[in-house]
Amino acid sequence: MEGERSENSFQEIVGESPGLKRMLALATKVARNDAPVLILGEPGSGKESIARAVHRISARRNNSFVKVHCATAADAMLASELFGLEKGGEGKSGKVGHLELANKGILFLDEIAHMPLDLQVKLVRLLERRKFERQGGTTSIQVNVRLIAATRYHLGERVAEQMFRRDLYDQLNVFPIWVPPLRERRDDIPLLARYFMQTFARRMNKHIESIPDETMSFLMNSEWPGNVRQLENLIERSVVLTEGSALQVPLARGSPNPM
Repeated sequence: MEGERSENSFQEIVGESPGLKRMLALATKVARNDAPVLILGEPGSGKESIARAVHRISARRNNSFVKVHCATAADAMLASELFGLEKGGEGKSGKVGHLELANKGILFLDEIAHMPLDLQVKLVRLLERRKFERQGGTTSIQVNVRLIAATRYHLGERVAEQMFRRDLYDQLNVFPIWVPPLRERRDDIPLLARYFMQTFARRMNKHIESIPDETMSFLMNSEWPGNVRQLENLIERSVVLTEGSALQVPLARGSPNPM
């Protein structure tokens, strides 16, 4: 049963390349304990998909998976979003933060390299004590959360630049998982392209059955700076534009990369 659950949990992560298989094997091992996890990889490489798969395999699979994107909010907003707000005077209402919402489950901190240093201090305390205080509050709240963090940046370099705390990096770096970029797993491109084609064709009620050899060669030889997400977006657009049973991919003139 354990093996079946692990296999099913990775169904949305398509590929057979050696690098991908090594990464999935490590993710499976990591999922079976409760230590923090650090997922590293380029934008669009599938870091969140790995985090969600770890959640589905883990003992916390029946509890919440809560995502916080650390790069999309101002510092004060991120603090209240993550830790919540204490109810105060003058009609100020309290707010439950994502930490409390993720209790007994997993909190996924995307692009943790952008987290302000003062919030990193609070996160270290959380990992050490499993307690935190809401913004503006003094009462400690006990919480049972597994932390998964992800970033495109090399956190060791951010530590050297004094932009990331060494103690937090050490706590997160117990089980680092590197997600390989698409250009390092080119043999997976045909599998991914067909998977996305079939998924979007079914969703749009279209009967698209094949990808021409010339088109596949183009896909195989492109650099994909946006990784799997870029390929997925291109295939979705192609399915929208296709008339007939063969996928029609809009190729950019004078450029080796899909546009």
